[in-house]
Amino acid sequence: MTIQRLHVGKRLSEVAIHNGTIYLAGQLAEDTTQNIEGQTRESLGHIDRLLVEAGSDKHHILSCQIYLADVKDFDGMNAVWDSWVSAGNAPPRATVEAKLARPEILIEIIVVAAQK
Repeated sequence: MTIQRLHVGKRLSEVAIHNGTIYLAGQLAEDTTQNIEGQTRESLGHIDRLLVEAGSDKHHILSCQIYLADVKDFDGMNAVWDSWVSAGNAPPRATVEAKLARPEILIEIIVVAAQK
């Protein structure tokens, strides 16, 4: 049983791959001065990049968990999500309000995907 880890840090790996399944750490915006649309767009960009590096893409997402600092941002996040998710491939998803690591973080997204 082999587990491959990418971008391994002291506390976490950004990616773990096991038996053709890719697990991403929570992705959030580096530029937290952005509004919810900007932070969502940046987080999804990180997901795109990491999935490609792990041998997949957004068409192969198996599940998604979205954490919002404030549920009032649900519509703004969904506007960006709807333009990003591929037609016919919308994955199972949960969106919840949660207290995130720092007050300026508006969104964190966790994805599990299949390799191509």
